[in-house]
Amino acid sequence: MEESIRRLQQEIVEFEIQAQADLEAFRLKYTVRKGLIAALFGQLKSVDPADKPRIGQLLNQLKQTADAKLTEAEERLASTESSSSSNKGIDLTLPGRRYFTGSEHPVQKVLGEMKQIFSAMGFGIATGPELELDSYNFDMLNFPPDHPARDMQDTFFVTSGNPGSDVLLRTHTSPVQVRVMLDQKPPIRVICPGKVYRNEAISSRSYCVFHQLEGLYIDKKVSFADLKATIYSFAKQMFGTDVKLRFRPSFFPFTEPSAEVDVTCYLCGGKGCKVCKKSGWLEIMGCGMVHPNVMRNCGIDPEEWSGYAFGMGVDRTVLLRYKIDDIRLLFENDLRMLRQFGA
Repeated sequence: MEESIRRLQQEIVEFEIQAQADLEAFRLKYTVRKGLIAALFGQLKSVDPADKPRIGQLLNQLKQTADAKLTEAEERLASTESSSSSNKGIDLTLPGRRYFTGSEHPVQKVLGEMKQIFSAMGFGIATGPELELDSYNFDMLNFPPDHPARDMQDTFFVTSGNPGSDVLLRTHTSPVQVRVMLDQKPPIRVICPGKVYRNEAISSRSYCVFHQLEGLYIDKKVSFADLKATIYSFAKQMFGTDVKLRFRPSFFPFTEPSAEVDVTCYLCGGKGCKVCKKSGWLEIMGCGMVHPNVMRNCGIDPEEWSGYAFGMGVDRTVLLRYKIDDIRLLFENDLRMLRQFGA
């Protein structure tokens, strides 16, 4: 029996396992319950008791050799198959993949600069819902029902019901100012950036959705001079130190007195062209002192507090900054235009 063990040991060592079929043949011949090694273990009971320890040790060594060879072959073949499958279908002659780096949209770029400028002046940032109540969008801002001033802003109404409870897409970010005044006690100094919606005819100068940034400052003894100083500081930082401004009297229901602010035309330098309608000026914002009725509506005593507010279209500022002559280009996602603003 000892000779049979040594012969089988040699046979196992010399057995070549090159594929899964060889592996299965090896397993079935040597290591399964009815294989050759198990058969030799079955003959151990007929061995002389004095020789059993030695023969048993040889059989254990034989079994360990077969198991080790089986495990090594399984791992080797599995590794080979994994490597082969991972390379399957790869054409190493193809060029490498190009990775494209995105860039910030010009509107977000300019809006970010505006936020930095006003933040440096001490303004906080407040946001609110784009789907707004009519009471916040108009009533609280001194727009009486059926007042002609409502016609200044053509509105997308979502639902229509009782006055003040209508739901609409906000036409300006002024409702955010109302929410701030209702939630906070003066002094207040915030800017309110965001999207607004108006049912307007689309042209090179206007769009049905655009971005707006409004500001609100309420404190004791705030004057129109403070408002002008803030706007002058902003314009110089935003458009350059050579920019010229002018304030024109205007009307807004939520401010009194009110004004519109113009800057020199970016295309003609103030000489007059078709963009500025030969005037040499372009409007950038509206502003004024917060109307006492608005303060009362928000629970602020106008006898104790005063303040100013302003609002500007971010998209129009983008046109000024980058000398773009059509606002529609900002919403068309044309990569030829957007790639010009990459880092």
